[in-house]
Amino acid sequence: MFRKYLLWGIALAGLSVMLGAFGAHGLKTIVPAAQLAVFETGVRYEFMHALALLLLAFHIQQNIANQEQLKRLNKTGNLFLIGILLFSGSLYALTLQPLIEFNFARFIGPITPIGGLCLIIGWALWGRAVLLNKVDN
Repeated sequence: MFRKYLLWGIALAGLSVMLGAFGAHGLKTIVPAAQLAVFETGVRYEFMHALALLLLAFHIQQNIANQEQLKRLNKTGNLFLIGILLFSGSLYALTLQPLIEFNFARFIGPITPIGGLCLIIGWALWGRAVLLNKVDN
């Protein structure tokens, strides 16, 4: 589990840097400033939660012997991954929507808050996991 979140965190952090560069240099001339701001929000949240996955991986490594704690932390990591995909992914899709002839915005738009909710619940579960862990490492 440590390795899974470590690798995802590294990959998503790198991807967010690439997407940020794409937004700053490639999209700047293609989409209006308001849409570019939406794209940048997706990049920012992806990067923040990629870093959170890295921190979570190290937190998991510190609690490797506590199986109950590992279950709680695994739920957190999975919610972060789902949240990044739904929240940031939907913002990227909405930004690129005008460049595609098919209008999928009505399907994608409602996904954004679900992704945000996954991120929020992930943070809440991580906090709960820390509170419930009575073992000092």
